[in-house]
Amino acid sequence: MKVLIVESEPNLADVWCRHLRRLNMDVSVATTQAEATLQIIETCPEVMILDLILKNGSALAVSDFASYRSPETQVIFVTNTSFFSDGSIFAHAQNACAFVQSETPPDDLAAMVEYYAARPPAHTA
Repeated sequence: MKVLIVESEPNLADVWCRHLRRLNMDVSVATTQAEATLQIIETCPEVMILDLILKNGSALAVSDFASYRSPETQVIFVTNTSFFSDGSIFAHAQNACAFVQSETPPDDLAAMVEYYAARPPAHTA
């Protein structure tokens, strides 16, 4: 299973990456919008863990690009803010499948990745 982590904080991305690789997932990491778009083109991930607040770029632009270039990719948005806490992210990103806090335990995040990778995207119609 191919997973792309898009996270500006390298230490957090590393923690998530290690947990996913322990489950034999093929994991790529990007820290910017530009890196993320290249990784989407190269890997066509099944699931993307995407920090809503990127230091260099726009998470919504990354999500939109994935929706166009790799429509099967499902996005788990993570954040450490209350922005979109009303659930409206699902109205803005058609490939959003989950929205969690950055402090979510890595094992729980890995379980979510496994779950969503095994399901067909809800937005296919």
